[in-house]
Amino acid sequence: MLRFLGVRHLAVIDQLDVEFDSGLNILTGETGAGKSVLIAAIDLLVGGRASADLVRTGESVATVQAVFERTTGEEVIVRREVSSQGRSRGFIDDALATGAAMKDLGGTLVDLHGQHEHQALLDPAEHVGLLDAFLTAPDQVADVASAFDAWRMATAALDRTRLDDREKRARIDMASFQLQEIEKVAPADGEDATLAADRTVLANADRLSRLSTEAYAALYEGEGAALAVLAGVWKRIAELASIDARFAPYLDERTTLKSGLEDLAFFLRDYAADIDASPDRLQLVEDRLAAIERLKRKYGPELADVLARQAALRDELAALGASEERVAVLEAEERSTRDHFLQRARTLSGLRHEAAKGLSESLVGTLSDLAMPHARLEVVVSPTDRPDSWTREGIDTVEFLFSANPGEDLRPLARIASGGELSRVMLALRTLAAPDEPGRTLIFDEVDAGIGGAAADAVGARLQALAGRYQVICITHLPQIAARAGTHFQIAKQVTAGRTTTSLARLDDAGRELEIARMIAGAQVTAQVRASAREMLELRHESEIKAKAKVKTDPRAKAKGRRSGS
Repeated sequence: MLRFLGVRHLAVIDQLDVEFDSGLNILTGETGAGKSVLIAAIDLLVGGRASADLVRTGESVATVQAVFERTTGEEVIVRREVSSQGRSRGFIDDALATGAAMKDLGGTLVDLHGQHEHQALLDPAEHVGLLDAFLTAPDQVADVASAFDAWRMATAALDRTRLDDREKRARIDMASFQLQEIEKVAPADGEDATLAADRTVLANADRLSRLSTEAYAALYEGEGAALAVLAGVWKRIAELASIDARFAPYLDERTTLKSGLEDLAFFLRDYAADIDASPDRLQLVEDRLAAIERLKRKYGPELADVLARQAALRDELAALGASEERVAVLEAEERSTRDHFLQRARTLSGLRHEAAKGLSESLVGTLSDLAMPHARLEVVVSPTDRPDSWTREGIDTVEFLFSANPGEDLRPLARIASGGELSRVMLALRTLAAPDEPGRTLIFDEVDAGIGGAAADAVGARLQALAGRYQVICITHLPQIAARAGTHFQIAKQVTAGRTTTSLARLDDAGRELEIARMIAGAQVTAQVRASAREMLELRHESEIKAKAKVKTDPRAKAKGRRSGS
């Protein structure tokens, strides 16, 4: 659950702190007030892409910080900093964290659903991913992708052995030339870093020799050498210890200190003697570094990339020069990996057919709750036997077929659904896919796009029902949804001294009444409009009680709990 969000110097937000509650948190405000910036702030905290454009003009760093509370009561503090140069740093509980780590943590705490997310429904290629969120064995998706990669690698290796002689000879010549170019230099892993360090030492050989010689003399052999002086010091300490026992512990350290200083002195002496100040040696290092840098420019950018290219060239030459026996081995490997992929993909296809049936039924029921009582939706899974159509996602094409009105045939959702219908289908999908983790945060950015009237009231009821199980944060422009909030925030922008600033306020009952009246009528808020807003708010409490009761008795929610193992 998102308890606290602090934002500094992010776009139009100069400074903003907000404490969210459990249940349904609604954010409203005029278009352009900065609501989407708050969503961008949360997206940064869960590993979203950072950009210099997010930093407020005139500032060097934008900072976003949040306190999340787990169901156990444990708090997690997450912070993200973005510089005006576009660099970013993330922190989890004040420890530096990678973007991947923040994304992994965010995945356990937040589901963020953006206002343009329903666009995925317009691309049938995305439908398979939407269906896979409802699989009973989601690990099968990764297994199929891995099996597909293994098959494609085996196919590529076999294809290289089947090139015609002319093309094969050209490939062999090119690969041989590149391999010889690398092997002529024969770089070792990490050698460039070692040579760079050697170059620094050789370039400063005279200075290093002088400094080490002077340090050795000051410690050991020079006039007033430190070790000789210390011998007199220890003699006096011994006399002091014979009188006052408090000096005895220092005598115990005498041998350790003396040994350490002597080791340092002898190292300095040997170091000075071993320094190679030869210009020839420096030139050899420079030449070697230059040769490695040429390879890095051509095959890099890093030396590790050069070495990887060397190994790949050797493998390619081995494949290109393969004998008939090698071809037979590769053909067997291609068949084996192909059969393994097909086996895994057909298993996944069966799981998808099963999930598609259950999802279709659940979506129809949920869409009925969202003021689409006559909607029909079918998730169609179509396997294909054409290898050129197989992908890392398997052998299936998946498409959502839809009909909003009685008597109309099912047709591709992407072609016939309106914007409001798409928004409600996506809301249904996202709420059905939400993990059964009470206290988790679900964030909806203008999920009400393209709807109004009874549909808006139905979406509000759905969000209110969700808020019985999760913390819900929703940006909306519709009064029917805003009236159902447990906690209502108003986002506004002001222009002060020529600068635009966004502020956020938690509304009391009177403030909510006025804000909902504004959402109903715009700038002209009359007494009649305020009365309508007041009536909406008075009905909210009754709706909230009904919504909580519905969640407890909803068979789809119970079925979902059984699927997740709860």
